[in-house]
Amino acid sequence: MKEKPDVLQGTLALMVLKTLDVLGPQHGYGIARRIEQISGDLLDVNQGTLYPLLLKLEHEGSIASQWGASENNRRARFYRLTVTGRKQLQTETRDWNQTAAIIARFFEVKAENLP
Repeated sequence: MKEKPDVLQGTLALMVLKTLDVLGPQHGYGIARRIEQISGDLLDVNQGTLYPLLLKLEHEGSIASQWGASENNRRARFYRLTVTGRKQLQTETRDWNQTAAIIARFFEVKAENLP
């Protein structure tokens, strides 16, 4: 059975921000499960990577958190996108799309088309 790849470095923050943008406030476990679901279960989100990232994003002001009750009535920290986080998401989305377009050009190149 093929092992799930780790999330590429630098992309997890973008996935977290987009998840919170689309779904609204979520607790850490919920964010991880949603990212895995959206990937079609092709990605595995490591809790040891996710929680330090959430702390970093909160420290930067991209997300904010507050305590609340989870679906199973357990105490959990819920994260939400801030105005700064929305701006960061827009910038990173634009940068990601530009990078993906550049990489796509390399996959389209054929030797006979080069000068």
